Parts: sequence; structure tokens; C-alpha cells
Amino acid sequence: MSSIFGNLNLNDTDRVFNATQGQTVLYDAIQAYVARVNAEAAAAYGVFVQETTANYKERFKLPGSGYMQEISPDQKPDAVKSYGSWDVAYPLRNYADAVNGSLVSRAYMTVAELEAQTIGIVNRSVNTMRRELLRALLYKEDETFVDPLWGSLTIKGLAGVGGELYPPVLGSMTEAVRQRYLGSGYVTASISDTNNPYKTIQDALVADFGQQQGNSNIVVFINTAEKAKTIALTDFDPLNDRFVVPGANINQLSNLPASMPGTIIGRTNGCWVVEWPFIPAVYMLGIHLDAPAPLKKRIDPADTGLGDGLRLVAEDEEYPFKASFWQNRFGFGCGNRLNGFAMFLDNSSTYTSPTIS
Repeated sequence: MSSIFGNLNLNDTDRVFNATQGQTVLYDAIQAYVARVNAEAAAAYGVFVQETTANYKERFKLPGSGYMQEISPDQKPDAVKSYGSWDVAYPLRNYADAVNGSLVSRAYMTVAELEAQTIGIVNRSVNTMRRELLRALLYKEDETFVDPLWGSLTIKGLAGVGGELYPPVLGSMTEAVRQRYLGSGYVTASISDTNNPYKTIQDALVADFGQQQGNSNIVVFINTAEKAKTIALTDFDPLNDRFVVPGANINQLSNLPASMPGTIIGRTNGCWVVEWPFIPAVYMLGIHLDAPAPLKKRIDPADTGLGDGLRLVAEDEEYPFKASFWQNRFGFGCGNRLNGFAMFLDNSSTYTSPTIS
């Protein structure tokens, strides 16, 4: 029986409009299923998204640095900048889907067909969210988003475009620019202990956010195309098959990060390695798990009643056709522009944004 209606004691061949449980019960089950999917998506993408916000624009702040002032007992210290900050903005886009049908097609619709339609809508919503999330992180170019209420907003990616100054890296007291988009200077086939992208990513993120005793807590997402060369690195420790009991004198990974999209395949150079086929080939994306996540997800203010996530917003009927309208309103923008490192595996040292469709 289906994953949506399995507890309703219905057969896949039952007609939706003649089901013994009634249409209301069926659509309540759909709403419950969609709510679970929304929650699961939020958990899976939590590594990238710090929080939801209704703000269209804000000043993102991280602690500053420097030294205290030496003054005389009767002197008042000068005011200093106590934090590093930069201005960011977030888009809010409207995504929708609809299921249409005539009076006859609806009458013949079975429970299995209704489930297939629902899962199709959910899949398209998840695909859209993932696409927008990856674009927000891997596209280095600024984007102008025209907000119907607030006008033109400049949506920025990770640090590296615009020349903004950021809080000093560890070991320094001077604000400086950062570069979070890098062309490696070598292709995937040349990844080796000498050409090691994981070391580059780790060094950059640790410089800003540090590492705990015992090594850093960084995750790097890769495409399957980069898997073989990654596994071949001398420092790579694989994640053991959960169905195999490892023998003696074999390293075993522990304290694995939870709720990662993709599959954790191992660890190297202070980085967890996650194979995620949706990362474009020849690109890698690193995130520091002990720092605020890079993105914020903009949603509608609570007082609008528009809600968050995929929702069934309307049933429209005009004889002999009927349509169900679904909506998901959101937008991703970088808040913490320092927590992320995108690498383009290419002979050039210039980063070229991928095509994500």
C-alpha cells in the first residue's frame, strides 16, 4: 500500500471520489505527508541554512577583534567597532504547481493515481528548493532581485565579490577581504596529495572559524566524478560498510555529522567528504559545521498567513474541469558570507560559476 494512504485501509485501485474514507480524509493525509516532507527537507538542508527570516534586508554581524586600549585612570576610552558586519538581502520568489482534470478523469482517478500526482508535486518542490540553494552558494555573481514591496535588492553570494572587508582571520588583527570562490589550477584527474583541494578548503575555513582540539569539523560536498580521486588520497579514511564488522588495526570514523544530503563516504584532511550527485561535476563545496550556516531562507511574515513550505492553497472548480493549486514561497541568500568555500576544478585559477538548471 502507498506511503501516503497506507493507514486508511484503501486499495490502490479504489476510486478517489468514491472512496469509503471520503475525500476530506484523503486530503488530510496528503497535507500530513507534505508536512513531513517539508520538515525532512528543512533538516537535510540545515547544514546550508541557518534560519528562516521575514527580513528582506539586514546587516549580518560577526564578532570583531583587536586590542584593548591602554589609558590613564582619568581617561575615557575611545569607542571602537565591536563587530564585523556586512549588508545582505534576500529574495522571495513564488513557486507554484497545479493538477488539472476533467469531471470524467477525476471520476476515474484511483488512490494510486492521486498518490502519484502528489508525489510528483512534492518532488518538483524539493528539486526547486535544491536548485535555488545551490545557485545561492555556487554562483559568485551578484543578482538584482526586484521586490514588489522593497524595490531592487542586491543578492550576494559568498565572500569574494565586491571587495568588502571582513573580521580578521585568526592570528591577525586587521580586517581584510576574502575569496570564497577559487579556481583550483588543476583538473579532477590531477587531484593528489600534492594537488589537494581539501587542504585548501580546510585552511580557508579554519582561518575564520578555527578548529576544536582533535581537528576541524568541516564537510565538503562533491560530485561522484570526484570520488575516485578523493578515495585515492593518502590521508583518506573511508566510512566502513555498516553491514561489515571491521577487523583489527583499521581506523573507524566516529561522531559523524547528522542530516547530511547525500552520502558520507569518509574523511580526509580534517574534512568529512559527502558524495552528493547534485553538486555539479568539477565543483566542490565546503561548509564549517561549527559556524553559523551560510544561507538564510526568506519566507513571508507570519501575519500574512501565507505559511512556510509547500502548501495546497486552493481548489478551483469550473465545470467540467477542476484544479488543485500548490504553492511554495521562499528565497535563499547568503547571510554568513564567510562560511562556505566553492572550488572549481579547472586548469585555470579563475572561478567560473556552474550552470544549474
